[in-house]
Amino acid sequence: MAALFSITLLISATLLFIVQPMVGRMVLPSYGGTPAVWNTCMLFFQTVLLAGYAYSHGMVAWLGVRRHAMLHVVMIALPLLLLPVDASAKSAPPANWNPVAWLLVRLAFSVGPVLFVVSATAPLLQKWFAHTSHKDASDPYFLYAFSNVGSMLALIGYPLLVERSLSLSDQSSYWGNGYILLIFFILLCAIVLLRSKQSAKDALNSSDMLKSQGDNPESSEELVSRGRRLRWIIQAMVPSSLLLGVTTHITTNIAAVPLLWVIPLSIYLITFVLVFARRVLLPHRLIVAMLPVVVLALGAITFLESAELSWLAIPPHLIMFFVVSMMCHGQLASDRPSPRHLTAFFLWISVGGALGGVFNAIVAPLVFDAIIEYPLMLVISCLLLPKRTDHSTSRLNRYLDFGFPLMLVVFLGAMSAAFVRYWHDETRIAVGVLIAFGAMLCFLMKERPVRFGLGTAVFFVVVSLHMRGTADQILLEERNFFGVKRVVLDAEGQFHTFVHGTTNHGMQSLDPGLSQEPTSYYHRSGPMGDIFRALEEMDKPSAAGIVGLGVGGIASYAQDWQHFVFYEIDPAVERIAENIQYFSYLSECSGTYEVVIGDGRLALADAADGAYDLLVLDAFSSDAVPAHLLTREALGLYIQKLNDGGVLVFNITNAYLDFMPLMGNLAADAGLVCMHRSDSSMTVRDKEAGKMPAHYVVMANREDDLGTLATDPRWQQLAADPGSPLWTDRFGDILSLLRTPKNE
Repeated sequence: MAALFSITLLISATLLFIVQPMVGRMVLPSYGGTPAVWNTCMLFFQTVLLAGYAYSHGMVAWLGVRRHAMLHVVMIALPLLLLPVDASAKSAPPANWNPVAWLLVRLAFSVGPVLFVVSATAPLLQKWFAHTSHKDASDPYFLYAFSNVGSMLALIGYPLLVERSLSLSDQSSYWGNGYILLIFFILLCAIVLLRSKQSAKDALNSSDMLKSQGDNPESSEELVSRGRRLRWIIQAMVPSSLLLGVTTHITTNIAAVPLLWVIPLSIYLITFVLVFARRVLLPHRLIVAMLPVVVLALGAITFLESAELSWLAIPPHLIMFFVVSMMCHGQLASDRPSPRHLTAFFLWISVGGALGGVFNAIVAPLVFDAIIEYPLMLVISCLLLPKRTDHSTSRLNRYLDFGFPLMLVVFLGAMSAAFVRYWHDETRIAVGVLIAFGAMLCFLMKERPVRFGLGTAVFFVVVSLHMRGTADQILLEERNFFGVKRVVLDAEGQFHTFVHGTTNHGMQSLDPGLSQEPTSYYHRSGPMGDIFRALEEMDKPSAAGIVGLGVGGIASYAQDWQHFVFYEIDPAVERIAENIQYFSYLSECSGTYEVVIGDGRLALADAADGAYDLLVLDAFSSDAVPAHLLTREALGLYIQKLNDGGVLVFNITNAYLDFMPLMGNLAADAGLVCMHRSDSSMTVRDKEAGKMPAHYVVMANREDDLGTLATDPRWQQLAADPGSPLWTDRFGDILSLLRTPKNE
């Protein structure tokens, strides 16, 4: 009996967590591969999970376990009418729709009903098991750990096996077959439940009586009191919010792909497995002792990396996320009620999970201009540390819980001001000293959760303000679905720079004589300058398409007889680029230009075939290149939109991924000539002129189409790499492209 229920839960969890990255991949291209797509998908999944848990709790309370089991067998058969699952977009989203709303509506109609039924399985089967005659029916929570094992296996298996071997349509078809198998196993579980109902009822009543007399003197009503429910919600909300924060952090700077989605989600599920397992592998007291050390030692990364990000910082983020999740989920596991309240328990956990998704996907982008939700949840996790029973509750100690953090404000604030005034040339050392002192003083408060949590908040805020005060002046900062965007003035007052996430996306000189000179990755002495000189010698391009607007720096190359079309997914980027207070490349463009809002690939499909002499792929989300723009099918679209002698250009400048093997394979597969130039050596004069390292790839049907680039020794032929994969819409292998970051 236990094996039957365990296998059924494993199948259910596998289906539930395979469909999530599968659906995420289906909708990802509609919004340019931005990490916010996955956050919105997670919000939807958590909301559906909440609805499924509410259905489980409400219907069991209303109908009873026996009658509801018969109803549920009918319910799970209804979504068969909606199979196979298909959430892919056939066209670009309406321009006047909020992207979050558009995704939620699409997901609700395409996969909502089937996910609703599958999500109800975990609490229902545990409730059913509690009403059987099995010897472990009095404590069915171990099945929850088994469910999360299935979830974790699905998440690991999807990017490593499913995504690499099956197209999205095949994935959907096989998922439908798995759903039919789930229906069969749920039917078997219902039969077992109905045949053993009476003896299980007696066992359950006996268990509740023993619990009320022994381990827990509280009544069943007290077990689900309002305060207890609130604790469950908050303890579930913090890891849920951190899950999205960590995922966004990783995918913003590398790539929004399932492989990087599932790593934090797998850690999240592992913590549930560990805390609800029958055998304790990591004692809760050890996790509680680790949390202050981890948060103080690694938490500073959340604001240090706003200036400089390294892939080496990713493991510390994951470690911190694991420890915080273990602490919060461990509190939930130790506070679980008797099986009588099992469905209510999981309902309130799902409420917390959904609130974490709502906070990160909807509330935070509207309320905060920067990524505040991540450090905020770390602070709340400190406040959730369990209270020690031997602590004094005197009025003086309660006052000191607020008094010590206030004194920390004064001390760290004075230290910061002194460093700015007397040590401004040693910014890195000053920040290091400030962090060391702040962390040490906060650690001394760790025995009292309120004092420690408030002290940690002060520590984070003071160090963040210190870094902002010593960094370049922020002229504009805004945040939307596509991330955080800033316009900054450098310390010397020479350039306006546009920063998306953590990456420079273009800059312009404030010197009137140099204001229309291209800078950063588009400098005239760099690869982009070579490309335009070679094409102009051949009287090209009369029309150019550029996927990715940035600050419009490429427009500085336009001649009065040329027309440039920019494809930009983020309306905020267009507003910034056309705001002459910050940038004037577009307003001073010698030729004509237009900006088309929408995902580059979807919007480009509407252009006439053979419309362009030049097509430039320059789309980034922070430092991440949208993977769906670099597939065999995408390249086929680009070739279709170029005329016979047209040139295709890719900006592959990146600190984390080496795109050369992929570019060589794509060109060879399409039968194109492919060359590249990496321009990383710069003189002092180049740096003063705003030049940045750049790496470009060009493709064309023939070498003659490349003009002088074909004979320029700085441009090298790029051949296919048999050891590297070819990306398609059904397959992309990010791991094969990862490298140690360079200054690109």
